[in-house]
Amino acid sequence: MNKNITSIAPSITLAITGKAKKMKAEGKNIYSFAAGEPDFDTPEFIKIAAEKALNRGETKYTPATGTVSFREAISKKLKDENNLDYAATQVVVSNGAKHSLFNIMMTLCNVGDEVIIPAPFWLSYPEMVNMAGGIPVLVHSKEENEYKMTAAEFEAAITPKTKAVLINSPSNPIGCVYTKEELTAIAEVAIKNNLYIVSDEIYEKLVYDGTKHFSIGSISPEVLAKTITVNGFSKSCSMTGWRLGYAALPIEMVKPVSALQSHSTSGPNTFAQYGGEAALTDGEDPLKDMYPEFVKRREKMFKLLSDIPGVTCIKPMGSFYMFPNISVTGLDSVEFADKLLEQYNVAVVPGAAFAADSNIRLSYACSMKNIEEGIALIRKFIENI
Repeated sequence: MNKNITSIAPSITLAITGKAKKMKAEGKNIYSFAAGEPDFDTPEFIKIAAEKALNRGETKYTPATGTVSFREAISKKLKDENNLDYAATQVVVSNGAKHSLFNIMMTLCNVGDEVIIPAPFWLSYPEMVNMAGGIPVLVHSKEENEYKMTAAEFEAAITPKTKAVLINSPSNPIGCVYTKEELTAIAEVAIKNNLYIVSDEIYEKLVYDGTKHFSIGSISPEVLAKTITVNGFSKSCSMTGWRLGYAALPIEMVKPVSALQSHSTSGPNTFAQYGGEAALTDGEDPLKDMYPEFVKRREKMFKLLSDIPGVTCIKPMGSFYMFPNISVTGLDSVEFADKLLEQYNVAVVPGAAFAADSNIRLSYACSMKNIEEGIALIRKFIENI
């Protein structure tokens, strides 16, 4: 079998979620902080748009890159909201932002090409690079810098084999948000070394305390020409199961990415695209019900975690995760997560999945009751240790 595939590490996130669901099915009361998806339904106006599309027969193939009107709406969104001047013909719609990232890595990487990834990272990034035959190069950032990679750390990791750098802001699992100044410094290094910049902006709408999301491709036309911007609808519109995302690409990448997609999935889900288009053009805010709740949950979770003796936690400026350091327990993250689930019915994701074995990831895309009671159990578990 293909060694690039058989060497893939299974998703620890999905494994923990699956184990928690099995325990719940057995009748146990589980407090889960594992899932990376909003606990809200997709907004009604988006569902109605997809339903109307189904009813008028929008059930056939679209172009491999997505419908023309949807790509035009995405191009306009990127221009109006992100100051990114991608033509609609530079947009490729895929079956989720994860699918977009996979297409990008398969297109960018020749065997042995290196992709620099700040760590901690979303666990699928290095596996995608590995599948493409590339080599993920991890830059371990510091807790005192909110786990953000500096331009100097980035530059020190570059070799003649480096092809690209991958930036995720706001980030999973940390919730850190890179400032305009930080991204400008990183972009300068990338341009100097003729590297592509892959910018995963899936959490762009989920920022707090006056923090502003900044798209790295908006720095200059020169930077934009080397920037691949990835986004989607899973997080900001609670559309995880719809599988709808997109990449806005430098001109030279459009044809190969489109060809890859045409031979792998034929194209994105047809009627889902009409829901996504409504999310961008209908005038309603998909986050109007979710965002205020995320704000409250973030405050509550941060306070409860910060009150646990010996535990340190950076207050996230974006996404819906917290990444507390649990090294005070003397347990590695996998042992911590296993014991916590077995003994206290609380599911968290071990930081080992993100190259940070002293941390665990908690999602606050869950109820306030789950947060209050679940973290009380985490505190009891740590205190008993």
